[in-house]
Amino acid sequence: MKHIPVLLDAVKDAIGDMRGLRIADCTFGAGGYSRAFLDAGAHVVAFDRDPHVANDANMFQNKYGNTFRFVPETFSHIGEIDGLFDVIVFDLGISSMQIDVGERGFSFRADAPLDMRMSGKGMTAAELIAKSSVDELATILRDYGDVKKANIIARAAKEKLPQTTFELRDLVFNPNDVAPVFQALRIAVNDEFGEIQRALAAVPNKLACGGRCICVTFHSLEDRIVKNTFRDWTTPPGDARLPETCPAPFKLLKTVTPDDGELENNPRARSAHMRGVIKTC
Repeated sequence: MKHIPVLLDAVKDAIGDMRGLRIADCTFGAGGYSRAFLDAGAHVVAFDRDPHVANDANMFQNKYGNTFRFVPETFSHIGEIDGLFDVIVFDLGISSMQIDVGERGFSFRADAPLDMRMSGKGMTAAELIAKSSVDELATILRDYGDVKKANIIARAAKEKLPQTTFELRDLVFNPNDVAPVFQALRIAVNDEFGEIQRALAAVPNKLACGGRCICVTFHSLEDRIVKNTFRDWTTPPGDARLPETCPAPFKLLKTVTPDDGELENNPRARSAHMRGVIKTC
């Protein structure tokens, strides 16, 4: 399936005039966001831990020259980049390219080694199952996938120790739990929520005054992390009833979800939310 950037128009509207802005694209993926930013006159630093995007990143480098820089790391490394950004954009969740390449083990629709690593480094999903206890595995399934029979599936997984996507798929008793089981293991393998929390913690010190942080989320738990973080940032310190209370360091932008037209063109956008804040200094 062709990759279509989700809520791109909403992100562009939230940024406004991009000419001369320094923008961090925190998940390069197929380059949809980066291309739009660069073509609008911005300078872009793009992050992605997935080695499969290197060829596209090289093509961007050849086309856009010194207005584009690619960082082959997780976006939690943003705090290590010199200088401030005018805009930091996070496109969270999994890339459609990762799902569509069956041999990477993200999808139960193709038989492949049970891998699920975005970076190709660290433990595979099969190794995570083998290493975890039944209780630890059940907690992962419940917390990251809201799997109803997490204990039963965890015990079955520990007994059978699946090595392929189909072996994992076939031990899940309820077909409705298959997708949540795969989702939960993928989130755990890639420490996706930890990455989001570490990256957001670095944002306030990496945004220039008047800068914007924009997050597009796809999963209710990652959206909750963003929503709660933005709430903390936009809450004035101290007692808001007192006249000497300092203003909040950020203010909220309008939350946006896909309209019917976008959903028709890109069904994968159905769960997306765009949230944003402006640093008020």
